[in-house]
Amino acid sequence: MAVFVDDQTRLVVQGITGRDGSFHTRQMAEYGTRIVAGVTPGKGGGNLDTGGTRIPIFNTVDRAVEETGANTSVIYVPPPFAAGAIMEAADAGIGLIVAITEGIPVQDMTRAVALVQDRGSRLVGPNCPGLISPASRTKVGIIPAQVTAPGPVGVVSRSGTLTYEAVSQLTRAGIGQTTCIGIGGDPIIGTNFIDCLSAFRSDPETEAVVMLGEIGGTDEQEAARWVREHLSKPVVGFIAGRTAPPGRRMGHAGAIVSGSAGTAREKVRAFEENGIRVANRPVEITDLIREALGP
Repeated sequence: MAVFVDDQTRLVVQGITGRDGSFHTRQMAEYGTRIVAGVTPGKGGGNLDTGGTRIPIFNTVDRAVEETGANTSVIYVPPPFAAGAIMEAADAGIGLIVAITEGIPVQDMTRAVALVQDRGSRLVGPNCPGLISPASRTKVGIIPAQVTAPGPVGVVSRSGTLTYEAVSQLTRAGIGQTTCIGIGGDPIIGTNFIDCLSAFRSDPETEAVVMLGEIGGTDEQEAARWVREHLSKPVVGFIAGRTAPPGRRMGHAGAIVSGSAGTAREKVRAFEENGIRVANRPVEITDLIREALGP
């Protein structure tokens, strides 16, 4: 099995005719993702050739859903228009919305998240690399498929590049993944650590989880407490940003330490106090997962 995306995913790409949208559409299609439509206002009636399949383009998500039965959307739309694209997808009945776009204004995201919740959709992101489920050959976003492999480990991370590094090390060690999820590093996101951990708990093929956090906020601490109370599967954690100076944003908009709770030290302590084995360096994740999986 997989989490959130699998071979039942029918994907619509919002912003399909842009540089990033067209490039990653071809990458996702080559991997095996079932892409049924694209949306670019004013470009309806055209097609995008992926080298084997011509993907129809629509002016609106609502029309794309009506014509193709799309149930998942990925958004490659510039920041000023991305929140509107998220809301359009939710209004069209899309169940899973993955927002890759970075730099969406916080006020826009506040409105978008409220509408997504009201419509009963799930939002992953924004400012995230998306998801990939290797066993079903389904990729929604920009995670490099070549670093993944099917296996028993779920991965959830706030950092895109750290996701790639950790997954690559697991794969090289012969340890595959059920689903890899990048939840994004912005202050306001749709799907958090606990949402993903809960999904992995329900997935019978996920035997262990890697949770990759970073400085800023308290999401990791809340997730650690949830693990202790609700998750019997082993979890290995890593916190990025241990050398970041207080008060300075490092990388993501949400990665800023504004109090002691947001420091790497506090997050590591929360992990350890709640039974999560912590890697001091990314290279240690593989050994800890191998020990957790057992013989």
